[in-house]
Amino acid sequence: MTTYLRSVLVPALLAGLLAGCAVGPDYQRPSVEIPKTFKEATLSPEAAQRWKDAQPSDAMKRGKWWTIFKDAKLDALEDQALKANQNLKAAAARVAQARALQRGASSERMPQVDAGFGVTRQRASNVSQGLPAGAPNPPVTAWRAQAGVSYEADLFGRVAATVDGATADAQQSEALFRSVQLALQADVAQTYFLIRELDSEQALYRGTVDLRGKSLNLVEHRYAQGDIGELDVARAKSELAAARSESMGIARQRLVAEHALAVLLGEPPADFKLPPHTLDRVAVRIPAGLPSSLLERRPDIAAAERAMAAANARIGAARAAFFPRLSLTGALGYESSELGDLFQWSSRTFLLGPLVGTMLSLPIFDGGRRQAGVDFARAHYKEEVAAYRQTVLGAFRDVEDGLSSLRILGEQTDMQDAAVKSAARAARLSQIQYREGSVSYLDVIDADRVVLQQQRAAVQLDGDRARTVVQLIRAIGGGWGA
Repeated sequence: MTTYLRSVLVPALLAGLLAGCAVGPDYQRPSVEIPKTFKEATLSPEAAQRWKDAQPSDAMKRGKWWTIFKDAKLDALEDQALKANQNLKAAAARVAQARALQRGASSERMPQVDAGFGVTRQRASNVSQGLPAGAPNPPVTAWRAQAGVSYEADLFGRVAATVDGATADAQQSEALFRSVQLALQADVAQTYFLIRELDSEQALYRGTVDLRGKSLNLVEHRYAQGDIGELDVARAKSELAAARSESMGIARQRLVAEHALAVLLGEPPADFKLPPHTLDRVAVRIPAGLPSSLLERRPDIAAAERAMAAANARIGAARAAFFPRLSLTGALGYESSELGDLFQWSSRTFLLGPLVGTMLSLPIFDGGRRQAGVDFARAHYKEEVAAYRQTVLGAFRDVEDGLSSLRILGEQTDMQDAAVKSAARAARLSQIQYREGSVSYLDVIDADRVVLQQQRAAVQLDGDRARTVVQLIRAIGGGWGA
């Protein structure tokens, strides 16, 4: 074995021995304070544990959770949004970008091979050749065809840490895609229920306009007979005009919501039309499970956790900059002054080791640049830890908000139904008394207005309840079936 080959192979063997000497910190997910149960949860511990055992992890499919509402139109809209929404397509493109970067980082584990072919014509100066100033020095033509190989031995885990960071980035991007997907599904459902709520309000106002039109005819008839004064006629006309005006306001709100839904579906608002349909009362009860299940299910929590893993890996990459780097390089090919002689055996050439510089480099002094890189990586990791814990806290709050809202909305709906019944009875009695002449028309107007207000409040509660169910499903990370 020649001395030169020993100088090449010995560092390579050292590289193999030191390959496991990674300097990066081992990643462990930071602890977070998790309550044993949600304050608003009504599940027994046994039932909650069974529900948690059935939980898919973050990477598993949630299924079409919106089908629990048993609304075929909503099912079709959700499917369309998942196919055509532009924000979701952009998120998918970001996943592809992250995966490409991961493959690029992983390529550093493998040797890099390249090949080249070309010609150079050069005339070196007489001084560089050690010739007198007037000595003949003709130019030289060199034809070259060669292949080069380079490989960095990962002595202290720099390449491995870089690959780990890129892998965690790709996983974070995938979790963010699922977060965008879940948000899109929830937005479509909530906007749909808002439109249905407005349809129900519009139906109420259509009935109110029809009723007040008939009341106006009755008042005008009684006025013509001289039973009442013109004041009742003016009041009846005012109430009819007010009902028509409020109906137009609801129509405007519905158009705005319909346009928003069209954008979620990836359609121009001018090309989208959702036929009106009243809102059916939602009676779906969503179990909350255990708080610890959120760490497995919420895609935003998964994304925050992967961001921590990436930041931790980059601490190792920054630390590795303090240690030696071993780069193995070589070239093999042909070189001649004539193209016809290029591939002759006598024209062969090879190079083991770098053409410029050294094979093994060790940093000594850089003015603190490498230490600054380590400090930056550590500070970035601390930032991601804080963001992760804040995301977990926000997830707990979202679930508690949804559970408490559903509980209160259920109680409020029961009371509102009773209020609607009482207002409707009071309105019927006022109309009878008005015909008998025992009350004024102002009492009839007030009673009708109260009925409309209570009915509208009941419809709005139904809409709030439907949207709150959707929000709770989103808060727990999607549906609970694959």
